[in-house]
Amino acid sequence: MLLGLVLFWVGAVLCLNGLWLLGRIGDREIPIINTFVGLLTLAVALYSAFGPGADPATVKSAALICLFSFTYIWVAWNRWNNSDGRGLGWFCLFVAITTVPVFIQGFVQAATIWDYWLSLCWLSWCVLWFLFFLNLALGRSSLAKPTGVICVLQGIYTCWVPGYLLLTGAMPGAH
Repeated sequence: MLLGLVLFWVGAVLCLNGLWLLGRIGDREIPIINTFVGLLTLAVALYSAFGPGADPATVKSAALICLFSFTYIWVAWNRWNNSDGRGLGWFCLFVAITTVPVFIQGFVQAATIWDYWLSLCWLSWCVLWFLFFLNLALGRSSLAKPTGVICVLQGIYTCWVPGYLLLTGAMPGAH
């Protein structure tokens, strides 16, 4: 159920961040959703890592969830401080590189449709974080609009819809 919660809200923040990149949401409005989702995912990660039943798999999951948490908190921080985002851009490169072996390991070890889908989501997120690296760290602002569109689309198909399906029980067998 926690995965559904996380995916649902990450879907919301990805869609809204994409709309922000497309100029549909102002710089002063976007920090609130990023802060909320960053703190929510951080709480889930901490519970997974240190709560009852914590084991190496839940600690790994928590570490990966924190990649999202820290990204969203940093986006909010940058908007509050009017930062240029270069530091966040370099963090996005770190995350993009980190997600490559997550995708490969997930794909190689996949046993169910859900496992394959989740590994492909990691590949999708890798592309998105890499685009943020190009936009922020390298100043390729011409990629802002395509990144916004990809962000909205990924928010829908990698998070919002599957998160909702998990929360409603319509996606049994997912872990």
